[in-house]
Amino acid sequence: LATHAQQAGRIYRIGYLSTPTRKSVERVHESFLAALRKQGWVEGKNLLIEYRWADGNIERLPGLAAELVQLKVELIVAPSVTAALAAKKATSSIPIVMIFPIDPVASGLVASLRRPGGNVTGTAGSAGREIIGKQLQLLKEIAPHTSRVTFLSDAADSDSQSSLKELESAGRTLRIQVHSLQVRGPDEFEGAFTTMARDKAEALLVSRDALFLVHRKKLAELAVKSRLPTMLNYTEAVEDGGLAAYSVNMSGFIGQAANYVDKILKGAKPADLPVEQPTTFEFIVNLKTAKALGIRIPDTILLRADRVIE
Repeated sequence: LATHAQQAGRIYRIGYLSTPTRKSVERVHESFLAALRKQGWVEGKNLLIEYRWADGNIERLPGLAAELVQLKVELIVAPSVTAALAAKKATSSIPIVMIFPIDPVASGLVASLRRPGGNVTGTAGSAGREIIGKQLQLLKEIAPHTSRVTFLSDAADSDSQSSLKELESAGRTLRIQVHSLQVRGPDEFEGAFTTMARDKAEALLVSRDALFLVHRKKLAELAVKSRLPTMLNYTEAVEDGGLAAYSVNMSGFIGQAANYVDKILKGAKPADLPVEQPTTFEFIVNLKTAKALGIRIPDTILLRADRVIE
């Protein structure tokens, strides 16, 4: 019946609740819309999308989620753990398609990956929290003499904080001291780098909080100014001056989320749709930034990189 209604000209209204600014995720968002079009869903034709952008301010999410619920949208797309949690708190009946949470089970979004239960399903942004250990290992290979690393995260994002234990465990194996440092906005970035200098940090690992995606250029500039080799969680951040990233290619993986939207609009229940995890990750290195930092990227790293920005 849902498919018949779609063909008969019905317009479906969905919500899109996003933590960062639209500009900062424009390429990823366009990939999402392209994936929807492949499924036959065209914005402005048979699909109306109510956008709510928090512009990097996590505290705005509950209010924005409530607006979407009041509009009685047929589902909510939530491309971050903070957006998904805000949407879940706002409604227990409207289907929610999450995208990119590191650990949706630990975050309380779903009961299990295989059987989500409730009204939330979608894609996870990682194959598990051990991914952060891999990032630390690559950072150590890029800067072999590193023994003190700062983990920079958004104080308002609980998801990244739960990764800290995994990172500290990896640090013990690699003989690296890990220091956690939190910020609440871009105005605290410079102070954070001053703290890192005082603590004699030798490298930086940045969490995948939306804050650092939105303000990736400023973060990259400060890292170069402080001469800190930095591992990031977004390929876009490396394209805009960051040193390296090991993460899911968001533009490539987001098409899977469009599949969930398609299935739910055609009548599937979120509780019956298993959560999908990524199976491939992209390692990208920026040689221009390495030169500005005064470091030489080992050939072993360059050979393993999926992309090298000259």
